Amino acid sequence: MSNEIMPLNILATGGTIEKIYDEFEGSLQNRDTIVKNKILQKLRLPYTDITVKQIMSKDSLYMDENDRAFILNSIKAHEKGGHPIVILHGTDTMDLTSRYCFEHYPEVTVPVVFTGAMKPLGFDDSDAAQNVIEAIFAARILQPGYYVTFHGKLFIVPKFRKDKSRGTFEEIE
Repeated sequence: MSNEIMPLNILATGGTIEKIYDEFEGSLQNRDTIVKNKILQKLRLPYTDITVKQIMSKDSLYMDENDRAFILNSIKAHEKGGHPIVILHGTDTMDLTSRYCFEHYPEVTVPVVFTGAMKPLGFDDSDAAQNVIEAIFAARILQPGYYVTFHGKLFIVPKFRKDKSRGTFEEIE
């Protein structure tokens, strides 16, 4: 380890983690990424230079193969700098997207860490900040490959699934 500043990319795709309440519609909506203002500005990360890029703003339940291909192409474009990538993604289909990336591009050259939240970032009891902080740390220390960080646990893609009854993820064989 050195004292050099490590660049890191966060690619935001939407999902529960970034939903905000629209008082005019009376519903939760995905719009612009809010992770920079709500989490990153509050952290002390003097050895990490984080760039946040919103590549889409979609509930993962509405993602299709074209969206997954777009996310994979975004990973390929951003890995060229040799810097770790964190993907903010909805939890309902995080397994499908991460598995798609793993199957279609297993030779990724940087760590790619997916994370999300069970409750939106704007809620007082949200798990979003914890999961984002864990993903940033994991991305800095992991070897190239695809991972998920969630609720204090690291999963290797594709060996995980969402456990809806417990509101988290679990390992599978």
